[in-house]
Amino acid sequence: MRTTDDWITTPITRDLLRGALDLERTEHGLLPHRLPAWARAQNNDGQLAMAESQPSGVRLALRTRATALELDTLPTKRAYVGAPPRPDGVYDLLVDGRPAGRGSVAGGNTLTIDMTTGTAGVEPGPVGTLRFTDLPEGDKDIEIWLPHNETTELVALRTDAPVEPAPDPGRRVWLHHGSSISHGSDAGSPTTTWPALAASLGGVELVNLGLGGGALLDPFTARAMRDTPADLISVKIGINVVNADLMRLRAFGPAVHGFLDTIREGHPTAPLLVVSPILCPVHEDTPGPLAPDFTDGGVRFVATGDPAERASGRLTLNVIRDELSRIVTQRAADDENLYYLDGRELYGRADAADLPLPDGIHPDAATHRLIGERFAKLAFADRGAFAG
Repeated sequence: MRTTDDWITTPITRDLLRGALDLERTEHGLLPHRLPAWARAQNNDGQLAMAESQPSGVRLALRTRATALELDTLPTKRAYVGAPPRPDGVYDLLVDGRPAGRGSVAGGNTLTIDMTTGTAGVEPGPVGTLRFTDLPEGDKDIEIWLPHNETTELVALRTDAPVEPAPDPGRRVWLHHGSSISHGSDAGSPTTTWPALAASLGGVELVNLGLGGGALLDPFTARAMRDTPADLISVKIGINVVNADLMRLRAFGPAVHGFLDTIREGHPTAPLLVVSPILCPVHEDTPGPLAPDFTDGGVRFVATGDPAERASGRLTLNVIRDELSRIVTQRAADDENLYYLDGRELYGRADAADLPLPDGIHPDAATHRLIGERFAKLAFADRGAFAG
């Protein structure tokens, strides 16, 4: 082990990070956020506050000759009453764009959530250390992708050689917004969420605004997207609106129009892809709200709405797909860079037979790979919305 005299401590600053829209100075260090401070101030939903602080797609990007590094972080881990313990969050190491290691940080705070009552409490814990050693000699670009599902305060970065920000790769920037599925849900690691996989296959830089439980057409999210530099934009809309039972058809259509209008204020000609929900049998024809079911010792989710109420405007995934297709067709007459993708092309009925959603809602690691590969083929292909 190296002594403290062997290490160079480099302040963690904005120019060492990619994928975050804001950095908050905390008691311990820096907390990356995926929504800006002004947007967070307009939010009163604890679920969204937790989701946007989980750094899906956020990574340290360094240029260095170092062969060893340490990163001190303070994670906030989640525990759910009545559910099995969750594994520690995963950090992925890339060297010159190739996978080179994986690790976790022990300790940290514990956020315990009771889904039946909606209550939560935090137990403080210690800072932990992530270590990577035996890195290749010579100059190299290093990325450390932070856990996509674990709030992570960055405390200190130590290396055995100087560090500088990685050079701009010159790739197009893809800004994506969606639900917990886009956030990463049950993907195996931060570089294997479906948006991260699709970005890698498409050769683009990802800014991931997938927000678990938070793809609800919030105006502040649209304004954050409007103000974020991007070359390519996609919005995956529907599942959260249904499982939160947030609105009826009368409100949904105008809300979609308003969301797209706001994005277009900042990105008038960028390719903009609207993606409807992947297949989710729980909600195809049954409205929300969604409820957890613990009867088998794990967590599954069930829809509690009445399918008969579709006639009065209650939303289901099939209703939403029809409405999104209609809206995009209407708008595309005046917007040649607006596109629509039916989410069932990413994961449909045949896929559900082979790769069922383990909890009824969220894809597992294999399904994230399937969705990411299919999105890349559809969106980045020669005739795709993001053809370059």
